[in-house]
Amino acid sequence: MLADYGYIGLFLVAALLFAVSMLLIPIALKFIKIVPQKPSPTKNSIFECGMETIGKTWVQFNFRYYFYALVFIILDVLVVFLYPWAVNLRELGYSGLIVALILIAIVVVGYLYAWRKKALEWK
Repeated sequence: MLADYGYIGLFLVAALLFAVSMLLIPIALKFIKIVPQKPSPTKNSIFECGMETIGKTWVQFNFRYYFYALVFIILDVLVVFLYPWAVNLRELGYSGLIVALILIAIVVVGYLYAWRKKALEWK
């Protein structure tokens, strides 16, 4: 049992080493002068839209974007909960089926509530 935690610890150490190395490699390459660093007005100019911005550059996004992202995350969490249930369906029997149907019913009721309140309409 303790070996299982050792694997988790080893995985966390590997993940941290990977993250730190991905941060340090560009710095080291710039220090060794492998990555060229010659700023010029052409390199500093805008390239995505080709026009200088007029007015304020700070634009507030509509909350609906975040709302749809939250709905997407909720459905992803539902899939994460339903996958282990689907794998162990035979072992769980009817009680597992009932619990999964209750979970799906709760999500459907929430979806219908949001639909009825017109929270899912794009304006």
